Amino acid sequence: MIRIGIDVGGTFTDLVAVDESGRSILAKAASTPSDPSIGVLDGLARLAELLETDLAGLFAKTDRIVHGTTVATNALLERKGAKVGLLTTDGHRDVIEMREGLKDDRYNLRMPAPEPLVPRALRLGVKERIRADGRVGTPLDRKSLDRAVATLKKEGVESVAVCYLHAYRDPRHEKATGKAVRRAMKDAYVSLSSEVFPQIKEFQRVSTTVVNAYVGPILSRYLTRLEKRLKDAGYSGPVLIIQSHGGVTPIDEAIRLAAGSVLSGPAGGVAGSRYAASLIGSGDLIPFDMGGTSTDISLIVNGEPSLAPDRSVGGQKVALNSLDIVSLGAGGGSIGRVDAGGLLYVGPESAGAQPGPACYGRGGTLATVTDANLALGYLDAGNFLGGRAKLDVAAAEGALDRLAKELKVDRVAAASGVHRVVNTNMAEGIRLVSVRRGVDPRRFALLSFGGAAGLHATDVARQLDLTRVIVPRVAAVLSAWGMLATDLRYEVARTHIGDAKQLSPAALKKLYEEMAAEGRARLPATFDGPIRIHYGADMRYGEQIFEVAVPLDGVDWTADDPMPEIVERFHQRHTDLFTYALRDQEVVLVNARVAVVGVLPDLPKEPTLPDRVTSQPMARRRIHLDRWIEAPVYDFDAVARGQVIDGPAIVESATTTVLLRKGDRATVTPEGWLDIAVPRR
Repeated sequence: MIRIGIDVGGTFTDLVAVDESGRSILAKAASTPSDPSIGVLDGLARLAELLETDLAGLFAKTDRIVHGTTVATNALLERKGAKVGLLTTDGHRDVIEMREGLKDDRYNLRMPAPEPLVPRALRLGVKERIRADGRVGTPLDRKSLDRAVATLKKEGVESVAVCYLHAYRDPRHEKATGKAVRRAMKDAYVSLSSEVFPQIKEFQRVSTTVVNAYVGPILSRYLTRLEKRLKDAGYSGPVLIIQSHGGVTPIDEAIRLAAGSVLSGPAGGVAGSRYAASLIGSGDLIPFDMGGTSTDISLIVNGEPSLAPDRSVGGQKVALNSLDIVSLGAGGGSIGRVDAGGLLYVGPESAGAQPGPACYGRGGTLATVTDANLALGYLDAGNFLGGRAKLDVAAAEGALDRLAKELKVDRVAAASGVHRVVNTNMAEGIRLVSVRRGVDPRRFALLSFGGAAGLHATDVARQLDLTRVIVPRVAAVLSAWGMLATDLRYEVARTHIGDAKQLSPAALKKLYEEMAAEGRARLPATFDGPIRIHYGADMRYGEQIFEVAVPLDGVDWTADDPMPEIVERFHQRHTDLFTYALRDQEVVLVNARVAVVGVLPDLPKEPTLPDRVTSQPMARRRIHLDRWIEAPVYDFDAVARGQVIDGPAIVESATTTVLLRKGDRATVTPEGWLDIAVPRR
């Protein structure tokens, strides 16, 4: 049996099939933004072709499909989501617009506030009130509710967000409202804050609930359509969707909590990086995922990625736990442009999949990073995607000539400028996730993956004084591959504010037991594997206005009172983050958290390379590195384990190309990966 991972990107759809021996078969297909499921089926057909079978034969051997999608992300970034109405407590409909009273960049006086996803006319107040202690202050007024629902129905709203004040304490009014909306608007997507984000902090709760309602119908239509296409093609097994927190979930749960898929695509890369860290025995990695449209950067510390409880995507707050990933508008399709002062910029605008870079020959006329790499000789125009596509050198040169004219330089200088500028942008992105957070990146190795990363990784490493770059053999599709190394994961959180000294030990234990039971209940009925439960809490000192996430795994819950150990965990975590603890101050527990993980079978370890003689260059190519040189070109799929390749050189396969600069030394690992030593500047 095999497992298939699918990652839909802005330019390409990446697929990987892994069999029981750990052998990986890679495929790429052009993404189809108008209907991503078409690109998915095209890629599956290509995968079947590589396995010398048809779709029916492929699906007959497929155990499960894991899918990462940017559908929710793109709907939010491009503001192409559903028409949403918001029902909220009377007098609170402007919370979504007032936000937290601050701009994202508070010192930028000209920065406009993000436009709310729900216009004011569709934000309606309902007479009701649950107080902060859970008591009913004002019963739900049915007439007020019926008027509001009738208005939304008349306005043609297709999705309804419901966020009442303090519904995290008692959801009865929200649940009654949800039933009323479903009765009156049978086809509407309904999003209740008590189900999406049942936690304190009103703006975060309403924003996350609205985002869920905004992307939910779009994601639902796509996943339903994909499920039907797969079924019609003969597949009857499970389809799992990777979530922003790095775990996977069935389609119905992904649709219910659509906001959890907003960072679905990049999460696969981090999951793959975590698995790669275990394979190479290096727990400190900087995952560097450069695709056609963007570059995603994160940190793996001691073998584990970090989670962020509060992310902003497209100017909208999504407060669900997600992997801490920084996305940059820097990819193979990033467009080079010249500003009024004659300075060169690269990105964040991208040529995307349609029309794509000029060299794709689909009508693109603007110079991109891929066009620059082709003009500099780094790419083989006749062997793109293993020869299935030919790159148009003349079109790339024409686009670069137009850019060069604006810069008043020649074509090669313009191409080199594009290459250097995008590398600098990506190096700055890595500083953003490391140096600016107090982490010295020099002790990390750079894990290079994504279709475009291999041409840029060693130069980016030089700029940061990193001395090691790892390029997996599955680099071009590592996000899709990494999805196969994930587990089912369900997160449950409850607001339970209280001074640690006054919380009842029995009540605290009961709270965590109930949350664990709720997480277990979400596991599919057919799941029969082992279950792991991770505990955590958001805590703060009494005078603080922010919380600290505290892992609670290993706490002795059988103790008469586990709170002293929990408090000590908080003090230690605060010290780790801020170098000090205030042990004489009261400690407040704000949110209790539980993650229930259904452990799926491990991804088989990649087989080692067979014994074979050291590979010789298959060709030589003229490339530009400060000057034009003749560089050897090696076949990535033919190198021998232990082989050493000194730069300057090119190592290429059907799906990726790696540029070794002068001084770089790549050693081939037993699995066929490149372990590159980079000299310091």
